[in-house]
Amino acid sequence: MQTSDKSARQLYAEIKANPTRKRFGMGRVPALINVDPQKAYTCVGEFATAYETDPRQMDYINELADAFRERGFPVVWTYVAYMESGEDCGIWGTRTHTPDSLQNIKVGSRRSEFDDRLRIDRARDIIVNKRMASAFFETNLGSIFNFHGVDTVVVTGGSTSGCVRATVVDSLQRSYRTIVPEECVADKHESPHFANLYDMALKYADVISVQETLAQVRALPPKGSAK
Repeated sequence: MQTSDKSARQLYAEIKANPTRKRFGMGRVPALINVDPQKAYTCVGEFATAYETDPRQMDYINELADAFRERGFPVVWTYVAYMESGEDCGIWGTRTHTPDSLQNIKVGSRRSEFDDRLRIDRARDIIVNKRMASAFFETNLGSIFNFHGVDTVVVTGGSTSGCVRATVVDSLQRSYRTIVPEECVADKHESPHFANLYDMALKYADVISVQETLAQVRALPPKGSAK
């Protein structure tokens, strides 16, 4: 194993400045998955589990969602919320039992609500109550994406080291081109945040700016239009 006195932020900056992998690129029909942008994780100062990396994260996510809708591409919002018993959280919910614990995000609670800054089209967008880390695990996203002919997945949300990474890995494993707009993901601490951006960029996804992601989406013809 190599050793280094560089921080995760420094290591990520190095591979960002000098990429060693070619990109997967944007396909023809992308889907946007916004992973758990709910109050439990976005309301800093109200909930102990909340965090913020880029203060404009919600604005950028809204811009992406608008661009996807304009072209008829799927927009997905996931959130975690559990039964009163918490049993649908499984073994994941057995390590702690406090008001802040994962299994205590109850269906219909304030912690389960999406951030108020988000623009969600509840008539058109796909809303998924997931229970585990990946947006794909035991959800209907696979069949929905198959219906739409999706070949690319853009992932935003949090945390970078947790549910975002799990979703990114699952996306790649399903052979989707996978993109992570850097400003649109967040974590509790900079070390896991940058360590996972580094790892995803090397192995699983194109980690690029939100502006480049928007430009790529806007360059695509609307879904269903003549090529």
